[in-house]
Formats: sequence, structure tokens, C-alpha cells
Amino acid sequence: MSQSPLERAAELRHLIDDANHRYHVLDEPAIPDAEYDRLLRELDALEAAHPELATPDSPTQRVGKLPSPKFAEVSHTVPMLSLGNAFSEDEVAEFVERIVRETGEDAPVFSVEPKFDGLAISLRYEDGLFVRGATRGDGATGEDVTANLRTVRAIPLRLRGGEAVGEGGDAIAADGAAGPGIPAVLEVRGEVYMPRAGFAAYNDWALAHGAKPLANPRNGAAGSLRQLDPAVTAKRPLAFFAYSLGEVSGARVPDTHSGVLAWLRGLGLPVSPLVECATGLAGVLDYYRRIGEARDALPYDIDGVVYKLDSHELQADLGFVSRAPRWAIAHKFPAQEEATIVESIEVNVGRTGAVTPWVLMQPVHVGGVTVTRATLHNADQVARLDVRVGDSVIVRRAGDVIPEVVRVIPERRPEGTTPWRMPDRCPVCGSEIVREDGEVVARCSGELVCAAQRVQGLFHFASRRAMDIEGLGERLIQALVDFGQVESVADLYRLGVDDFVEMKRRADERDGTTPETVKAGKVATKWAENLVAAIERSRETTLERFLFALGIEHVGESTAKVLAAWFGDLDRIRRAPWPLFKRVPDIGDEVARALGHFLDQPGNQAVIDGLLAAGVRITDAHPPSPKLREGLTLSQLLADSGIPKLTPLRAKQLADAFPDAAALLDQERHNFVIAGLPDETATAMAEWLSDDANARMLLAAAAMQSELLAALPEGAEAATGPLDGVTVVITGTLDSMGRDEAKARLEALGAKVSGSVSKKTGFLVAGAEAGSKLARATELGIEVWDEARLLAFLEVHP
Repeated sequence: MSQSPLERAAELRHLIDDANHRYHVLDEPAIPDAEYDRLLRELDALEAAHPELATPDSPTQRVGKLPSPKFAEVSHTVPMLSLGNAFSEDEVAEFVERIVRETGEDAPVFSVEPKFDGLAISLRYEDGLFVRGATRGDGATGEDVTANLRTVRAIPLRLRGGEAVGEGGDAIAADGAAGPGIPAVLEVRGEVYMPRAGFAAYNDWALAHGAKPLANPRNGAAGSLRQLDPAVTAKRPLAFFAYSLGEVSGARVPDTHSGVLAWLRGLGLPVSPLVECATGLAGVLDYYRRIGEARDALPYDIDGVVYKLDSHELQADLGFVSRAPRWAIAHKFPAQEEATIVESIEVNVGRTGAVTPWVLMQPVHVGGVTVTRATLHNADQVARLDVRVGDSVIVRRAGDVIPEVVRVIPERRPEGTTPWRMPDRCPVCGSEIVREDGEVVARCSGELVCAAQRVQGLFHFASRRAMDIEGLGERLIQALVDFGQVESVADLYRLGVDDFVEMKRRADERDGTTPETVKAGKVATKWAENLVAAIERSRETTLERFLFALGIEHVGESTAKVLAAWFGDLDRIRRAPWPLFKRVPDIGDEVARALGHFLDQPGNQAVIDGLLAAGVRITDAHPPSPKLREGLTLSQLLADSGIPKLTPLRAKQLADAFPDAAALLDQERHNFVIAGLPDETATAMAEWLSDDANARMLLAAAAMQSELLAALPEGAEAATGPLDGVTVVITGTLDSMGRDEAKARLEALGAKVSGSVSKKTGFLVAGAEAGSKLARATELGIEVWDEARLLAFLEVHP
């Protein structure tokens, strides 16, 4: 049944008033700006068509909101009116044509500026001192937020000289400039906003400290100014731009709006550097397009541009309508936020294995395009927003940025919805999805087998510091993958010259780049022959290069090097349970677990088998390092296994009480108490062992410990070098050797060569043109060696 105009008007008033209350009073916006604008315009049109429906309390009769009861009321001497909105170039053309018609100006000049997305405020200065600040409120009455505004550093507490200044800070003779005097009374209107960088930094802090993040920069600005405690506001990253005047006495106001802005800048008030003057329709539309193109790169949010007739005399002639000046208009950008409904929540696996949740939603027009999917960034974001299938959500899109869900509309949630959970398995390859402690991003652990990571994995595998396959760049790898010639790194070793030539032919044909020589029947093959030869050379490699080439999360060159040095053999490494990796220097829990997750995936193990079957050979296998011996004990294994509440001291008590890992599996909880464990620790130990996966891992790790001990050379003791345990940093250019050679020689003497200076750095080697690392070492009082001292040391310790 259709509604009557009276019923529809009443419903619209209720919806708009509710939205105003939620946004301005509760600081909990419920609907996007675009939906609010549509409701208000519909009510405006309805009341214009049926004047008898207009009521004194209609949202069309006031500018914004009623003041919050938390703050004292402030009456504005000069009302703070809002602007009419234009959403299309046709509406702007009508605005300009009316001004031309009513003023007789064929080429009217406009002061043009961005429309800032923050909170409108009025600042009152008396004899140059800031005495009061208020929100716009309903245009006639606002809230006294003086104490909070005093915390905004962009707002001067005392005005400066008063001469108009240009963008570069030089004094200018603005049309009708008021001169250098300070007005007796000056009310400045402007916008308090939150810069994007400050907004992001605040939300990072909030998430890290368990505080509630801000929904968006505008909400952050409004909420910050409405804090009862100014100390809270002071911690928020707020800024301010001035854009107009209220009451002024004791000074002659410039004759133009652009002159006013120049004068305000001379008084020490911040004015947007994007303010300009534009002539006629072509001028304002050109400004709109330029600002629109620059919008995403600005350090703050804007939602349109404002055109104000520059001449105050002409402004006075045109006057006002009920709630807006007839000489100004806001030209809004296409809506960047819209409401839609979530149909499903999926995950996407990126090139590096990062697993990102996203929503499939009912199509919605936002930011100038129709979108059907939006990112949710990560599992924490999903949990924070509590997005569920069936929810109504607000979607935001800025320029070319991927659309994102910014909030849920809880009152529209259907019954029976359930919270979303990150899947356990990768949708591409079926490998385990892992999210490490302290990490925001979840990742697929099937690095070698996951199709989503194939190009990145191949590129890393072939890189110079990995398998060093010269000539195999990302473009060739992408083509090999696109045409199905390579599915894993092992497939590289079955490719011949003809395969590469065929791949390039197909790629050139697809891209329309076939050379004229090829069209004439002359096909070059030398590049392919060189590539096959480089692949052939890579069949023989070192263990550290091979491990690095696998692309295991957190396993860089230095970690691969120390793993190879301490375990000595690929087979032992790929069979070792993750706690044993913690016996290697500088491998902590995070890296050890990443290694374990990688090696637990059958697909990754199958690719390693494929590489060995293809003839890849490790040339430097050797027995494990004797340095492992002292850490291969039951107490150390228990301490490394991540058993809740089990400290190294309690682990030693268990090892002293029971002969081996197998014996632990047969114990009841009370036996752990008898062994000396506190009740809570004994309970945690029993529960951990009751998990079959934990029990199997513990037994496998104990068996590998025995195998490693047996593989140690008989009677061998851990060799020590002169730099064992010393962290060294190399910076600058060395004349006598490359930095890689210097690093290798220092590591051979037991040093750990790091890329950054810290308090743990033993000494820094500074070559020519050493920079910030040298300065940092000097600041920390770290010993600095020049190249001569390094060479002398290496001569004594070859």
C-alpha cells in the first residue's frame, strides 16, 4: 500500500532526526552520507511540492543537530548556516546561470576551496585572544567546546599582525585589505578535521592497547571535540582550516571572500593552500575536476568543493534562503560510502601467501562505479566489525582504492547470523592456513605448491642469492605459468630450448609484439640456450642456498646459513620437528614454527622430492655441528615445545624425574605433581600430552635428538672462533673486498653479521661513505673498525 505525502514526510523526518541523533549526539553513525543526502533531498522536494506539510521542527528548517546536554550552550551572534548541495554539473550550471542572470555579471568570479570532511566550528577572538569556541549545533545555538579547541595546535591562541599574506608568506595588498590591526571582535568559522596519517596512527595505537578504533577521520574529529575531558582531546591528532567569518568589529572587512581568506592567513590562522579564484562555469568545473583527481593524495578527507561568489557586495544582493546562502554551493563528489548487504564472506590468497577475507555483496554504486566485492583486510578487522553473512554494511571506495567494509548497521541484522571464522585450509591448495602469535596476517603454508604463490615462489627460487638462475626474470616466469609449462619449481629442470622458444612465441602472439624477424622465419635461440645452461648450472648448489630458495616464511639468508651449518643435511632438516630448530642460534619460536608448518605440508615435501629427483644436488652436506650437543636434552626439548605454563625450571624437574619422552606419555597428572610441578602446571602438562598431535611431535623430536647425537663425529667438540657470539655490522664501501666477501669471512670466524645497529652490536666495520649506521654506532658508543683494522684482523685470523 502506497504512502500518502503526509505519511512519507513524517517517516522521512523520523529517519533524518534519528540519523542526526546517532551521528552528532551518540557518535555512532548509522547510515552513509549518500543515504542521508537522499532522504533530506526527498523531504525538501516533498515540502516544496506540498508547502502545507512543512513543520517548524522539520530537518529542512535547521542546519544540523541539537546541542548535546553535556556541554554549555552558545548562541551564535551571526548564524552558522549550511550550504546547498549540487551533485551534478547540470546543477552547478543552474547555480552559475542564476547568478549571471540576477547579478548581470557575465563572468562571475568565485572563491573556490575544498569541502573539508570534519566538524564545523566557530572561534571567537577578542582583542586578538581566543576566548571561546563552539560547534555549529543547529546553526543558532551550538556547544561550548573551548577547552577542547585549545588543545588543537593549529588554532592560534593569540592572533598575529593582521596583514594579508600570500601562499609563500609574503605580505600582499588584498582587495580592500583590513590592514595590520587586530579586530576588537573576530569570529572565525572553519573546520576541525583529523589528517589521514594521524587517523591511521591513532587506530594502530588503539588496536595495540585494546581501545576502540575510530570509524573514519570525520567521526574521529567530531568525537574528539566532544570529549568531556580535554586531556583526551589533546591526545587526538586534530587540525583546523579557516574558511569564513562570523561577527567582526573594530576592523574593516575585505571586500571579497578571497581577500578575507588572505587576511585570516595574515592573522596566523591556517587557510587551505588549495583555495583559488575561478571565473564562470568553466572555471569552477575545471577546479572540481582537478581537486577530484588530487583527492586521494591529499593528507585529509574532502567530500566535494565549495563555490562562493567572491564579491561581498554581490553576495549581499543575492541574500539567503531559509537555511543557506544563494551565492554559494557545495559541489559534492560521487558518494564514497553506500549501504549494501553481504551475500558471502570468502578469502583470497595473495602472491606471498597472505590470506585476505573479502565480502561478496549485492551490487551498489559507490565512488562512481558499481562494486560487488570489498576487502575486509584481515581476521582482526572482521572480528572488530563483526561482519556476518546477511548483514547490512557501509562500503567505502576512494578513487582507485579497493572498496572496503567500514562498519555494520547492527539494527538491520537478520536473525540467525553467526560470527565468521577464518578457514583452516587454503582454498587454492588445501595447505594449512597459519597465523602466528602477534601477527595480523594469516598465511597459506603451502609456499611451494600453492598456485596463488606460484609466480612469486618461482621468482624467488631463481634469484641470484637463491639458486642463481641468470636470465629467468619475472616476465618469463609469468609467461611460463600462464601457458601451463611450469606448476612448481621442480618443473624448471625439465624445460629445454624448444620449450622456452615456444613460450616466447605464444607470449609475443598474445601481446601483439611478434618481431618482424620472427615473422620472416628467423627465430633467435641463443637467449634460450643461455637460460637452459643457467638452469643446468643450478643443479649443484649449497644447502644454505637451497633452503633460502624454498621461500620459507621468515627464513632469510642468515637463517638458512645457520640452519645449514648446524644441521648439515637436508634430510635431517626436513624431518626435524619444529622445537629442534630452536637449538640453532637466533631462531626463536616464530621462525621455528614457520619452518615446522612449511615442512608439515605434504605438497611442499613433494616438491622437494621433485627437485631431488630432477637432479638438484646439495654439494656441501656434512655431519651436524658439535655445538648442538649440549642442547639435545629432554629438559631442553620440553622447554622448547611451547607447553603452557612449563618454564625451563619445571622442564628440568620433569626430565630429572622421568627417563625419556615415552615415559612422560604414560603418566597421570598426579605423578607430575609428585615430580615437583605446581597443580596448574601439572594440569597443563597432562592436557598438552593428551593431544595426540602433541604426543606424536614429542616422540618424533626425541627420536631426532637421538639421531643427531649419533651423527655427531665421535669425540668432536664444538669448535669456537675468535668472533663466536659477536654481532658485526658492515656499512659503507670497502676497497679491498666486496661486502659479501667480508661478511663470509667474518661469519667463518663465528660472527653474526647483521644489517642494523643495536645495543647488541659488538663492533661496526665502516668503509668509505658510511652513513646513518656509523652515526647510530657512535651514538650508542659501539666500537668502530676501519677497513685497515679489519684487514689486519683477518690476516691474523685467516
